[in-house]
Amino acid sequence: MTNEAKNRTIVRGTAVVLATAVALTGTGVAAAAAGRAQQAGSGGTGVDDRLQREVARHVLDAGPPGYLARIDDGRRVHTLAAGVADRRTGRPITVRDQFEAGSNTKTFTAVLILQQVDRGKIALDAPVEKYLPGLVPNGRNITVRMLLNHTSGLFSYTGDPDFFVDMERDPQHVHTDAELIAIAFAHEPYFAPGKGWQYSNTNYTLLGMILSKQTGKSLPTLVKERITGPLGLKHTYFADPRATNTGPGYARGYAIKYASGTPQYTDTSSWPIGAWGGAAGAMITTADDLARFFSAVLQGKLFSAAQLKQMKTTVPLPADVPVQGGYGLGLIRTDSPCGTVWGHGGDTMGHHSTAAATENGRRTAITDATGEPADLTENPGMQRYYQAIVFGADTVNICQMLGKPVPAEVLDNLRGSTSTADVTK
Repeated sequence: MTNEAKNRTIVRGTAVVLATAVALTGTGVAAAAAGRAQQAGSGGTGVDDRLQREVARHVLDAGPPGYLARIDDGRRVHTLAAGVADRRTGRPITVRDQFEAGSNTKTFTAVLILQQVDRGKIALDAPVEKYLPGLVPNGRNITVRMLLNHTSGLFSYTGDPDFFVDMERDPQHVHTDAELIAIAFAHEPYFAPGKGWQYSNTNYTLLGMILSKQTGKSLPTLVKERITGPLGLKHTYFADPRATNTGPGYARGYAIKYASGTPQYTDTSSWPIGAWGGAAGAMITTADDLARFFSAVLQGKLFSAAQLKQMKTTVPLPADVPVQGGYGLGLIRTDSPCGTVWGHGGDTMGHHSTAAATENGRRTAITDATGEPADLTENPGMQRYYQAIVFGADTVNICQMLGKPVPAEVLDNLRGSTSTADVTK
């Protein structure tokens, strides 16, 4: 397994964006795929429904109880839902169901920050010390931009080895921002400000604190007033601190432990995602709403063209990260085997979701799998999850969105034809 995948396996959430970016990239297969591709919805034929149904089957076989996908290929919207939204009642999942969007939240938070830049309230290259005086160690040398693009070097609170262990012991504990940053600041930084790249949820907790302090409003209120309200996203909200079963339906999320050989499920839907995820991961949404949001972002509907340019200014990911692309201001550029896409993704204790779009925002691919590995050590079940979903299904959806042939290696991953060692080395 890659070091990044191991990180996310051992301390779930430490490097969540890397797992999602890897999912979009289908890492390591792009070069070999030339001349060895299989046709899937290309040549203007639209999304291949048969392939999408196969994707759903393999996702469910890997453990998640439910799966939904919405793919807009620029001509029509293809939707699919398979499995159940609730293991207890057996209610079938639908593509209209709400789900925890995890780190897709970072794009929402980044939008709110860039709106403040447009208002002249925040300067991207001003030090964090200016906005949160005396709070952040070395805050005079860490800028707002560094928080947004993960070059601050600040330790991620979810990287603390006890964080998720403690959460399992007391899943209803409502963390405060002060608690989260105290966990982070108890650890040495990853590197000096601006001298590297490391995904850190702490960065976005601090951005949320800046927004609340500067506006005098809570993040749920800011999201409603400045994003979901103007865009008409009726089923998207910031959990405060828990998700509420409102809207068209709710897809419950499950932590999955594979170690015994038979998957063991824990329903995490009532856990306070808004408290521990916060500005880094608290959004609840639907596939339709998330597609509209990312389209609006990439079309510059929520801030100025100048801020969209800033958002899309990326820093390269480290050489040891098996991802081709870069991280902007709450936005990932991924050079997938089928073309360049923009978006984000997110993993919570019970969901794995992806959001990808073309640069003009006219094509989108949104997915959610309602299960997330919860084991602290590797095992075959967990490895199959990553192979089928992260290295298989997620990349297939990107290719379907772009109308391009799906590389054979990606299909091998989806179907389990390639060994996990081969795809994760």
